[in-house]
Amino acid sequence: MKTYSWALEFCDLLSDAAANAISDLVDTSEAFETVYVGADGTDTKLIDDVSEKAILKTLRKDGRSMRILSEEFGEIKLGEDPEFSIILDPLDGTYNVANGIPAYSISIAIGEPDLSSVYFGYVRNLANGDVFHAGLGEGAYFNGKKITPSGNSVLNNFCISLYGYRRNVERTVGLCKNVRRIRIFGSVALELCYVAAGRLDAFVDVRGSLRLVDIAAGKLIIEEAGGKVTDGEGSPLKLRGSVINPFYMVASNGHAHSEILKLIRR
Repeated sequence: MKTYSWALEFCDLLSDAAANAISDLVDTSEAFETVYVGADGTDTKLIDDVSEKAILKTLRKDGRSMRILSEEFGEIKLGEDPEFSIILDPLDGTYNVANGIPAYSISIAIGEPDLSSVYFGYVRNLANGDVFHAGLGEGAYFNGKKITPSGNSVLNNFCISLYGYRRNVERTVGLCKNVRRIRIFGSVALELCYVAAGRLDAFVDVRGSLRLVDIAAGKLIIEEAGGKVTDGEGSPLKLRGSVINPFYMVASNGHAHSEILKLIRR
């Protein structure tokens, strides 16, 4: 079996660089200042920019040829013949980190140069150091211990994370009425990992605004844990190699998945 210990060490190195770079900006108004519009069409805040630059500096120092897709700068290629691709969200939960809410993360996925497959996913809560990771065919782990989704099969007992505000809020009404609890933490990458670890029963996003960098790592972690991930119609979620193509997403423990899909279609 192929092992990915090198990938875990590599991602630890990148997340350390990000954590060190942003440390002085955590819980400051300066962190949330807009510096430019990123490649995904959303505002890039100062703390996002600082994190991304620290990671990119570390990647350049590594010396290997690679393809990098990141939320802020888009796509860049280091070297002439990439050995792999890095799919990066340098800071997921920008509002949280700027306001002292301890749920913000770095999300890193590693895959083939053409993104025909993603074989390693890594998410670290930068507020407390918790690490979720998964290697293709090796299962999913939280701080080194193997994880599985919850065994809850009754939708009325589900605790879910649900995003649907603004234009698609009406698609969430039926689901809100049929689950027990709703929690929204403001860091999609972490919330996907919470499904993988059984802390949440499902994650649902009907905004149509998720992108490759948001979900590439979390998707693999959930699937390796034993959960299920689809688009909003129930089809396998295919990750297109661009930071501007949006997704609808339903991720669950594998139980009541079809019930969730029926409710958000109404």
